[in-house]
Amino acid sequence: MPDLEYGPVEFVLATYDAGTSPAGVIAAVFDLAESGTVRLLDLVDVSRGPDGELRFLEIDESSVSFGELELPAHGLIAEADANELGERLPRGSAALLLAVELTWAKHLASEFAAAGGEVVESVRIPAPVVNAALAEAR
Repeated sequence: MPDLEYGPVEFVLATYDAGTSPAGVIAAVFDLAESGTVRLLDLVDVSRGPDGELRFLEIDESSVSFGELELPAHGLIAEADANELGERLPRGSAALLLAVELTWAKHLASEFAAAGGEVVESVRIPAPVVNAALAEAR
């Protein structure tokens, strides 16, 4: 069986101060992509107004600068996904919704598929939770 075209993908909704630029976040994602750890497939700029209304901007419409960004799966983040995740944002906030392929896991997923298996579940534990748990355990 040939390798899968795409590996596992995570949607990451990360807030930032609407009055500042998330340039550092974007640079970090680009660094990870350049190292081959992840591949950024799609990206949507999300905001929730003081009135509670959600607004979604594609990268070419956003006021955030993404440089010469090419998204190989532009449109992967469906309107329903953006609405569901955007509902978690507090009023007056801004976020980036990223579809990130975990390229490090692509070959592993292909091997599971070739063996007639599959990854049943993958659980992401947020970094602050991991750090707090390990600090408490020490």
